[in-house]
Amino acid sequence: MSASSSSRAPIIGITSYLEQAQTGVWDVRAVFLPQVYLNAVTAVGGVAVVLPPQPVTPEIARGLIAGLDGVILSGGADINPARYGQPAHERTGAPRDDRDEFEAAILQAAIDAELPFLGICRGAQMLNVARGGTLEQHLPDLVGDDRYQIGKGIFNPIEVEVDAESKIAEVYGDDRRVTAHLYHHQGLGEIGDGLTVTSRTEDGIVESLELDSVPFGLAVQWHPEEHTDDRRLFAGLVSAARDYRAARGATHQSPAGAVPSKEQS
Repeated sequence: MSASSSSRAPIIGITSYLEQAQTGVWDVRAVFLPQVYLNAVTAVGGVAVVLPPQPVTPEIARGLIAGLDGVILSGGADINPARYGQPAHERTGAPRDDRDEFEAAILQAAIDAELPFLGICRGAQMLNVARGGTLEQHLPDLVGDDRYQIGKGIFNPIEVEVDAESKIAEVYGDDRRVTAHLYHHQGLGEIGDGLTVTSRTEDGIVESLELDSVPFGLAVQWHPEEHTDDRRLFAGLVSAARDYRAARGATHQSPAGAVPSKEQS
């Protein structure tokens, strides 16, 4: 691995939306991602790359993540309930199959490569569904009110206690209670294979989980990008991404004394 490769900032891919957008005389479908995600990554030393939904095969997904050091599955629209074998609730949003299929492929490629990843809100739900879990499609049916998504783009901050000995507890250091900015009307139901729940609210709603089989695979139902005074989750991802790149580079180095081929020279 070259000195320039080892010293460069980790590249973090962030999944995004395709939305109808207006600018100037144009009214077109465009890639959209709130800037707060980009700020959160760059504030802790990463380089953010936006990943728009697009058709991908498993081979393409593997090639795409090969150029990344980490990935974030961002928040967004509801996952199609057909992916976890349920009919749609009347309050579940219209299917966004292009994003579902793209993120499922990227997530599987990341897991296979042990690429560090962070799921945020929808991203946590996608991780659970991809591992065979289910979702609660409308939390007010369970808790009786809209405390998890009060609406009008207003995030509801609550205190959540993370489990000791978990990866997320390691990221947060000595703090076991962290501020979680909530904006999700759906929640995690049956937990998928290989996932460990690492925090719940007082109502019993799961707020974070992690994939046990990878070095860094965390997901939270809250929106850490909205907590500008606490970037520890993003710092943890970027640190893991830096370690991942270093380890990957080491495995690609030629043995000492080896003579490069013409193709390598």
